[in-house]
Amino acid sequence: MNQKSKKVVSILVKVAVLVLATVFIVYKLNNNTNLHNFNMLIGNLTAEKVYFTLVGIFLLMLLNWFLEALKWKYLVRQIEKISVAKAVESVFCGLTWAIFTPNRIGEYGGRVFFLSPRRRVFGAIAMGIGAIGQMVITNVLGAIAVLWFIRTFLVISTELYYILFVATLIFCLFFLLFYFNIRWLNRVLNKIAFLKRFRKFFMILASYRRGNLLVVFNFCIARFIVFTSQYYLIINMLLPELPVFSMIMMIFILFFIQSALPSLDLLDVGVRTMTATYFFSFITQQEVAIMASTACIWLINLIVPAIIGIPFVFKLNFFGTNRS
Repeated sequence: MNQKSKKVVSILVKVAVLVLATVFIVYKLNNNTNLHNFNMLIGNLTAEKVYFTLVGIFLLMLLNWFLEALKWKYLVRQIEKISVAKAVESVFCGLTWAIFTPNRIGEYGGRVFFLSPRRRVFGAIAMGIGAIGQMVITNVLGAIAVLWFIRTFLVISTELYYILFVATLIFCLFFLLFYFNIRWLNRVLNKIAFLKRFRKFFMILASYRRGNLLVVFNFCIARFIVFTSQYYLIINMLLPELPVFSMIMMIFILFFIQSALPSLDLLDVGVRTMTATYFFSFITQQEVAIMASTACIWLINLIVPAIIGIPFVFKLNFFGTNRS
């Protein structure tokens, strides 16, 4: 493919991404009853309370994705040195791609195309390690919250509870052991015949030692605290009477269920609201407020970042080398 053809293909792909993202965002925003309900609910609150809460949630969103950018920069430092600014741009660009792709798969493309062509596969694997770290903290705390939920709201025998307790302990230890020994995955993949051709890419897994993985895990914990705080702020604004501990446990369960279900970002709001409505119904009957809260977080955490990432799509270099 000559240079002119590459330029045409690059422009067409960028335009396609922008058109798809814009169409999906506009469609979903125009057909979201929960966001309309949220506007109705905040009409009963003081303007100052609503303003400071929403500003706080917005700032936490920026902090959340900034932490993700720092994590991404740290993960790829062994592959290619990138600046903090470039890491931020690639993260937001990835969010624009993710908005219309199943299971956020487009987020990988949006990020790795900021790397040099020969290093993009390594970058995708590094990003996968970061995603696994986030999944581990979500599953560990989520499993503990589910165990609390069963103990608190369901009627089961003591024997069954202890069995579930042991199962939860094993579940959590498995995820932690797997993550902090991610290099084992390199050995397993190398033994699979049809994957041998990709052996050179999997070698990057062996380069992440436990100290490196701990740093990444700390970023994951920090992000988990941030978006838990977002949910707490929005729910507490609408339903200040809810007990804090129970609310946080329900939030952990919400994250846990979401991480286990395949979804499309724009449809994910439906998954979020249904999950939240069911579990929160055990501590409140304010179903509309819970659905409105999850819709608001979805808007701020996914839709707004996807819009912010639109200008960075133009910086993608599909065939050349981007420099910091």
